[in-house]
Amino acid sequence: MSISGQSPESVSQVPRSGPGGRRFGLAPRDLDPRDLPVGFLCVAWCALVGIGILGRLWQPAYGVSPLIGIGLCAGALFANRFVAASVPAVALAASNYALPGGGVYGSWTMAAIIYAAFTWPVLMGSLVRRHRGWGALGGAMAGSLVFFLTTNLAHWWLTTDYAHTAGGLVECYLAALPFYRWTPVGDIAWALALSATLVAVPALSRPFRSAEST
Repeated sequence: MSISGQSPESVSQVPRSGPGGRRFGLAPRDLDPRDLPVGFLCVAWCALVGIGILGRLWQPAYGVSPLIGIGLCAGALFANRFVAASVPAVALAASNYALPGGGVYGSWTMAAIIYAAFTWPVLMGSLVRRHRGWGALGGAMAGSLVFFLTTNLAHWWLTTDYAHTAGGLVECYLAALPFYRWTPVGDIAWALALSATLVAVPALSRPFRSAEST
């Protein structure tokens, strides 16, 4: 999206060819993670993980965290899906140590489902690259809903807290709703805020590109 008064780096530009035919100076909408400098990607990885840790510890009682948002942005920035998925996974693991319970989920199956629920949004990173705000909004809503449905389904199935019947499943979801109240709001707010920073990626990555080319 072009806004009057922005610098040339933050508006649409004609791609230019770099060494080996690689493109650089792309508009944010055309951002290609394969063309981003390694140094910049390392800094971005650390920044997203740090935001994930601090943001999750900020409001744990309300279930508000930036983990879905950093997953979406990581998917937009990193071409390697395993590297992108490591961003929310590391942030979740590190922040667990500072929260009550220390990240003990009762079983390895439950832990795997929770980690998967927080890491799969990286697959929607291309939507954030192409559609920015709308992609972040849709990705956050989908990520939040999938987390709610899968983790509570797993809790119903793996524990004896609720009867293993259709009625018990409904009871489990209803009991989880008060805890879910602020989660989608936080997911959407974080995703929109973080995706908005992608407009600055071309300008922020330029010094790293210059350093790597010397």
